[in-house]
Amino acid sequence: MQQIQTLPRDYTVGAGMPGDRRARVAARQAFADLKLTFLYVLEGAAGAAWLRSLVEQAEEPVDLWLLRAPAFAALDGVGVDTRGRRQLLRRGLDTLFPDLEAADGLLPF
Repeated sequence: MQQIQTLPRDYTVGAGMPGDRRARVAARQAFADLKLTFLYVLEGAAGAAWLRSLVEQAEEPVDLWLLRAPAFAALDGVGVDTRGRRQLLRRGLDTLFPDLEAADGLLPF
């Protein structure tokens, strides 16, 4: 009688390497930080309640990227430290989307 040999089950399939998991956690934390930045910056902006609700509903970084123009437009109506809020939002966007700035004409070969 022939005995069937089975291999032990691998429960780590799909779990990824520890570095992969840390990268996913870091990316998720950066996304959550950007959401909080959006919400802080839009706090007190006239008519931005709908925009704040869209930010709260965002599930992916690209959702926030698409809300950047309305967020900057909403900041035009804020009377307190508009420039500082704009800079804070721009820095927050740069953390997740660092390569999307326009080239300034000086490019390396």
